[in-house]
Amino acid sequence: MKTATSAENQPLQSLDEVEDFYKQRYPEPIAAPADKKSTVGHDPEKKQSEFRNYEADARPTVREFYRLNHQFQTHEFVRAKKKEYLGLNRMKMGIWEAAEYLNQLVDDSDPDTDMSQLEHLLQTAEQLRRDGQPRWMVLTGFVHDLGKILCLWGEPQWAVVGDTFPTGCAFAPKIVFSRFFEANPDSQNPAYQTRLGVYKQGCGLDAVDISWGHDEYIYQVCKDYLPPEGLAMLRFHSFYPWHREGCYDYLLNDHDRAMLPWVLRFNPYDLYTKSHEKPDAVKLRPYYEELIREYFPDKVRW
Repeated sequence: MKTATSAENQPLQSLDEVEDFYKQRYPEPIAAPADKKSTVGHDPEKKQSEFRNYEADARPTVREFYRLNHQFQTHEFVRAKKKEYLGLNRMKMGIWEAAEYLNQLVDDSDPDTDMSQLEHLLQTAEQLRRDGQPRWMVLTGFVHDLGKILCLWGEPQWAVVGDTFPTGCAFAPKIVFSRFFEANPDSQNPAYQTRLGVYKQGCGLDAVDISWGHDEYIYQVCKDYLPPEGLAMLRFHSFYPWHREGCYDYLLNDHDRAMLPWVLRFNPYDLYTKSHEKPDAVKLRPYYEELIREYFPDKVRW
């Protein structure tokens, strides 16, 4: 993935390696609600005992990614990145334009596919559309990974992708590769290593500084335009310790609990709609431009 030149900061051969690891870690998507039956694949006959030891079997590049991520995603780092990026003063561009801009992330390491970033976004959105999901949810699927443009602005992979988790409080043991937090300076700060840390019981996830990455960034870009359910999908689709492991319940408020079913509803589309069949971006563009105009202005701040 052409994002930077430092081997130390770029352990992954492709950003998709992280999503491949997610599929090992969470191989059974949560089924869609009965009133919105999904065609996203899931094998109900697969037993948990059949799954591999995901950490032991992870690629060395993935382990190195998590080592860097867990070492450097500190509370101070997250707050600094929010200050750096969330003024949204880098550029102005439309949503479709941003998807084309993201195409500069070219993956030369994967010989099996030459799918562009735009085509990957369309795959997710088109599956949502085929399943009859609401129009705003189709659009959410289209925009959900646009925050990966952070890679184009020099951010290392460990600050763009990967499972997200709260900082400023104790790291949950169920976070994948949790042993790597031993090298995180926050692990030596007693104020950050209690159950609540710097937060209050039931403060709500909006008050929590979750590890920095593309989720938080695209949420901030879109927060004035999409409904709350779509915004929760954007902000928390990588927050696996919460929506798949059940951690951090004591930080949640009623709004977070109401949003959880929607995040779970979106999760299979995030992970299980990638294929080698290319969507026709030229043919689909008029539909998505019309859908984008329904929710977004011509230019959005990034």
